[in-house]
Amino acid sequence: MPHSVSSNDTPDLPAAPFHIAIIGAGIGGLTFAIGCLKNNVSYTLYESAAKYSTVGAGVGLGPNALNALNMIDPKLRTMYNDISSGNLTPNKDHVMMDALYAEPNFGEDRGWVPAPFGASSYDRTSAHRVDLLNILTSMIPRETVQFNKRVKTIVQGDDGVTITFEDGEVVHADAVVGSDGAKGPTRGFVLGDKWPEEVKATYSGKYVYRSIIPMDDALKILGHHAGDAESFLGKDVNFITFPISRGTQCNLVAFKFTKDQVWTHDQWTKRVTKEEMLADFAEGVDPRLVKLLDWADPLQWSLHHHMNTPIYYNGRVCLLGDSAHATTPHQASGAGQCIEDALVLSHILGKTARPADLVKAFQVYDSIRRPRGQKVVRTSQEAGELYSFNHAECGEDMDKIVANFRQRFLWIWEHDLQADLARADELLSGTSKV
Repeated sequence: MPHSVSSNDTPDLPAAPFHIAIIGAGIGGLTFAIGCLKNNVSYTLYESAAKYSTVGAGVGLGPNALNALNMIDPKLRTMYNDISSGNLTPNKDHVMMDALYAEPNFGEDRGWVPAPFGASSYDRTSAHRVDLLNILTSMIPRETVQFNKRVKTIVQGDDGVTITFEDGEVVHADAVVGSDGAKGPTRGFVLGDKWPEEVKATYSGKYVYRSIIPMDDALKILGHHAGDAESFLGKDVNFITFPISRGTQCNLVAFKFTKDQVWTHDQWTKRVTKEEMLADFAEGVDPRLVKLLDWADPLQWSLHHHMNTPIYYNGRVCLLGDSAHATTPHQASGAGQCIEDALVLSHILGKTARPADLVKAFQVYDSIRRPRGQKVVRTSQEAGELYSFNHAECGEDMDKIVANFRQRFLWIWEHDLQADLARADELLSGTSKV
């Protein structure tokens, strides 16, 4: 993946008053690092892998996430526009998805017409995760990143935080920001003493299979449905398709809901046979959707989340992104919340003058970001109930489900991020209290 060659576009800035250790180089950690660069916050980014990860498939960003990218650095939004894909059908720019039945003939036999949901504030965009990571890494100076750095311990002292890595290296920083994902170690160092039961993410009750299909093949199978973002709903199943890679590929996520069951495998992924995978969709699913699984690796990806996170910081150790609020993907908001975290926290740290003020900075961040981040986790789980005909009120009533979809995303998409930054400034200055 590309790297920028310059560590700062404005080399005449004064020396940064403190140094932050960022743990984890996913979307959240990379975006936060870019925000730190723009706000003259000194950092080192530590990644446990040997290189930037290329694991992943499609990722969607709503208007809130795109706005956050633009506020961090307008170049990010411009570059994202160059790699993103919308619906291929004309005049569907503001449609998030069409709702169809997953059953044979997609509901046509019962007279169902594909029902769009979205909003005038929403522009349909999605991208390959690798392309998004390439954008982010292109803006990170190589000298600020260290790979093969897996955290062993984090210990706080009067003068900052000491991190010991599994390779034996010991480093000192004024503070730690953990963006090391839902299973990363930083969450334990924040919550383990007071809330040990909240450290581990919990199984959300479903797993997925993923595949990327060449668009030419997807069009042969699904027809025009392949070119647009579609959600096929069924009892305990949900298929989501959307174009990525400038419309040259179709991304598929096939959900299997396992209500009241537990995930017993020791890993979050479980390899099965192709026959076992197909058996998950053997009843009540259009064979065209099942055919798309020919491109899928028969690997079950269990979906875990942090339904409850009592606090996002402990002293000078703070959580960002999935380490704070891992969520299910049913509202396409996980990556967006990571980017919002990055915007708010980098802004706050840019306004923080002394190491002694870092705890207050994290307190301000927590007060602004945690209520919203945790609400996204809760409402995303509810959205999954809608997609799988398990919602207590809507059940299998598609008209009610679509009506819900046409309203439920607005509070996420139309959130006022400028107001968040203004609120942060008030809290930092003492003109308002947390």
